[in-house]
Amino acid sequence: MISEELFKRLKVGWVNMQIKEVATFDAISLGEVMLRLDPGDRRVRTARSFDVWEGGGEYNVARGLHKCFGLNTSILTAFADNEVGHLLLDLIAQGGVDKQFIKLSKFDGVGRQTRNGLNFTERGFGVRGAVGVSDRGHTAVSQLQPGDFDWEHIFGSIGSKWLHTGGIFAALSPSTFEVAKTAMQMARKHGTKISYDLNYRPSLWQSQGGIDRAQEVNRELSKYVDVLIGNEEDFEVALGLEISGVDENYNSLEFKAYEEMIKAAAAKFENLQAVGVTLRTVKSASNNGWTGIAWSKEQGFAHGKMYENLEIFDRVGGGDSFASGLIFGLINQFPIQEALNYGLAHGALAMTTPGDTSMATLSEVKKLASGGSARVQR
Repeated sequence: MISEELFKRLKVGWVNMQIKEVATFDAISLGEVMLRLDPGDRRVRTARSFDVWEGGGEYNVARGLHKCFGLNTSILTAFADNEVGHLLLDLIAQGGVDKQFIKLSKFDGVGRQTRNGLNFTERGFGVRGAVGVSDRGHTAVSQLQPGDFDWEHIFGSIGSKWLHTGGIFAALSPSTFEVAKTAMQMARKHGTKISYDLNYRPSLWQSQGGIDRAQEVNRELSKYVDVLIGNEEDFEVALGLEISGVDENYNSLEFKAYEEMIKAAAAKFENLQAVGVTLRTVKSASNNGWTGIAWSKEQGFAHGKMYENLEIFDRVGGGDSFASGLIFGLINQFPIQEALNYGLAHGALAMTTPGDTSMATLSEVKKLASGGSARVQR
């Protein structure tokens, strides 16, 4: 006898992503992992102590897929071989993400040649927005070269159903763009599905050709992508796709405008099988509107539930948690609406706790995705 949940999926239909059936890993992320220093409810400029978390746009997805959704994941990255690097390794171990593909680079004792990235981030509250100050020059991960990994072994012998990377990693240096491109080409060769989060960061591009170079890089990498992910502004600034009727502050976000944008993306990149976009309106640092839209080649568009007044504790990593929820749904070939619901619920829950990575459970995601409330659990 089939469950009610399975019956609903059979009735609506699956998104057939043609996922590999046999692989060691469900998903591998390629990207930067930084040490986040969090002053809690204080400000960076006046703090006397910090909590530390590990975090990075691509890594957060792998961690969420493992910690919340129970998938077997790994991370491709690099650290300077010093005490900070080993702290990051320990934090990754606590998150349950496999570490075998982490490259340790010789530390010169000072950090002139190679170091580990630091990210000082305060959460913001009310009318005071969140502030992030990254210290990531000359990091080990930014110096990665395409030949630093045995791609044939990773995707051919070991195998992964999914590869996730993004625009933050691609923006770290000219060589990381080449690493991302090589990884995507080898993943496609071995039937691994690829997701890419545009994750546009102006600070990473300002010394590397600005928005023009960012669009050039993202357009090139998007040619290899199965699932393209971004927020309300990423597609416009990172790919140059027009979104009609949206003001410069993104205060009014209409589904119809984003449907047209997604149609343009799908026409430009015929390799795309699915697209996911988060739509956030900022009422204050601690109160956001939160929803999203998704599309699959087979099932068309899905519109997300509007979390009208989502109370934010720490917004960092909300988009990454959306990505991991969406990917979980697609790996399991859920209908596109259900995959979108999981992504939005996971992202919403992640922003209720501190740190870059999600502390949500799968049961909490399922409950919120299906319309559950925040009533006390006894």
